[in-house]
Amino acid sequence: MTRHLRIVGERREDRLRTVAAHTDKALVVRCHQRLRGPYTGVDTVLRAILPEAHLRWPDLVDEHRVALLYGMPELAEIIGPPPRTLADDAPYEERTRFFGAGWIRAMNQGIVTFLLEYARRLQTDGTPADEAAVPLEVVFDEVHAAEATTRELLALLVRRADARVLRIAVAANTGTLAEELDAALGDAVTLPAPRDGGRTPVHPTDAERVAAYVDGDCTDDDPALIRAYQQADPREVALLHDRRADALEEVATWGARMSALTHHREHGSDPSGSGRAALLAAQRHAVAKGFSAAVVDLGLRGRGVSDPREHEHDYWEFTREAAAACIPIGRLEQSMELYQDLLRRFTDPKIHMMTSYAVAMLHTRFLRPRNHELAVQWQHNAVAIAGILPDPAERLTYSVFHDNGLALVEMHRGNRHRALELVESCISRLDGQLEDDSWVLHRSQLLYNRARLLVALGRPGEAHADYSRLVDLDPYYTDYLSERARIERDRGDLDAALADYDRAVQLAPPFPELYYNRGTARAQNDDHEGALDDFTRVLEMEPDDLDTRVARAELLLETGDLDGAEADADTGLARHPDEVQLLCLKGTVLLERGTLDAALLAFDGALRKDPRYPAALVNRAVVHYRQERPGRAVADLTVALDVVGDDPDILLNRGLAHLADGHTESALEDFDHALTLPDADVAELRRQRQLCGGGGAE
Repeated sequence: MTRHLRIVGERREDRLRTVAAHTDKALVVRCHQRLRGPYTGVDTVLRAILPEAHLRWPDLVDEHRVALLYGMPELAEIIGPPPRTLADDAPYEERTRFFGAGWIRAMNQGIVTFLLEYARRLQTDGTPADEAAVPLEVVFDEVHAAEATTRELLALLVRRADARVLRIAVAANTGTLAEELDAALGDAVTLPAPRDGGRTPVHPTDAERVAAYVDGDCTDDDPALIRAYQQADPREVALLHDRRADALEEVATWGARMSALTHHREHGSDPSGSGRAALLAAQRHAVAKGFSAAVVDLGLRGRGVSDPREHEHDYWEFTREAAAACIPIGRLEQSMELYQDLLRRFTDPKIHMMTSYAVAMLHTRFLRPRNHELAVQWQHNAVAIAGILPDPAERLTYSVFHDNGLALVEMHRGNRHRALELVESCISRLDGQLEDDSWVLHRSQLLYNRARLLVALGRPGEAHADYSRLVDLDPYYTDYLSERARIERDRGDLDAALADYDRAVQLAPPFPELYYNRGTARAQNDDHEGALDDFTRVLEMEPDDLDTRVARAELLLETGDLDGAEADADTGLARHPDEVQLLCLKGTVLLERGTLDAALLAFDGALRKDPRYPAALVNRAVVHYRQERPGRAVADLTVALDVVGDDPDILLNRGLAHLADGHTESALEDFDHALTLPDADVAELRRQRQLCGGGGAE
């Protein structure tokens, strides 16, 4: 059986020798983050295969264009540019839409899906019928030094790739890798890369070794080069870094500017000047893209080359962006420490204003437990400072920004009407005092916030109009389509909702939530095949997604595929032991099969976790009824009615259980009550009344 490989060795030359011995014509790429930051190595793979893919299967490239170009815009020279959003075109100082870990993960999933489909088509279209299919082989080396985005992508790729079609080798030193990548490599073949001590020195003098190490962007793992570099004259080393940086300036992609170039400027002869400038430019790019781990790294390094007194603004920017980026990668304590450092260090009102806002957002959105009352105190501070800024233009824009922040806190406090008043005031002030082409992105965010508040306040028609305006304003930002589709579903207009979901799927990277939402809409529209396709797509990307696992199992059960439903329930329970919904589904499958004792155990397990879970109560009642325990069936159905309220079907079933238990009057009461309710099975209820001597009540 063909399996992925994990090659372990301390030296790159040893790992490559092992690669050559165990692969055939593999594409070998380097992933050291100091070369080109996020997507180092992935960019090499795409640059190698995109020309052929674009020529042979332009539809495949077009489908994944956004994800392919998102972190590697230089690939546009091969496949053309992506569509633009308002955020792409907004000046940096006007950016108020930022992307987190979920956004980057969706991009990674899109790249992985492209690679899998490319390899499948290559094998299907390129292999004669009488020849054995040979997998495409790709070796990712130096993964221990890869940036977090690359490690996540590799984890997804290894987990999702069929090694018979796309065989992945991950080569790294003996240290541990990221948890998700380690888990994905659990079934891989591990190959040691033993040391070969017979290497002939390529660079005979120390000066040549130092130059080679710097020209290699300080990524070589040869101890002789590292030792020579560490022992060299610091002034000579700084000049070598300057020379390498100057050469990179001419050709560097954004990836190299975030990594190799910043490293050389940082270690060159002017770290607090050109080094600081390079780090700041790189961090701004990483912020705009949502590369959170890179933002933190660049920000902390930027603080290290900035004097807080001489470079107050830059020190503040490095710190605040690093603090904000700590949040999506789960480093909340570090985020707060960085914000507190700013408050202790500076007296500038704008720094205190923006930091107060950031701390308020931590308390109202991220810290557990949330503290909305503390958040409103901090946000009032931000609003107060914004209102007394001396420059009228700044006073307007910052006041609006912080009133919008206050609206979020008020919404979390339950004051939705107050939140809406604040947002509408913000919109009115900007529309009344700014030109139409000023702060367009932020004004779209205000409109978005108003639409969400209108939905929360039960005014979906107005919200739909706002979302429609946003779709026209920013047609390639697909959140608006998804939100509008939600309103259309609630209205019962499934055709319009599905049209919006279809358009969003076509334009967006593969967000699992988007496919899940379209899948549930398709199921609601009786498109079972389409719904199963969407649910399956989600579970291929994120097999731990509980809602989708349950939704697919329920749909398989509904369509009579008991084997498929049971397989999903079992897979889900292996990942989510004792999950109530899955235990209930497992029991329902067993009930459908007539395996009553096993079904009873599953329902008992579900109800131990949640004694008032309606589906488990109703279905356990069926088991009790079939096993001639009508009294227990009545007890379960009574609890179910207490949970869900009057339900004609449950009343019908309880009436049947009463009859079986010899309580005719109680049965008639349930049948009569059910007949007064909407959606009752009138014919069956009347038949049961007649069978127990109750006549044909109207």
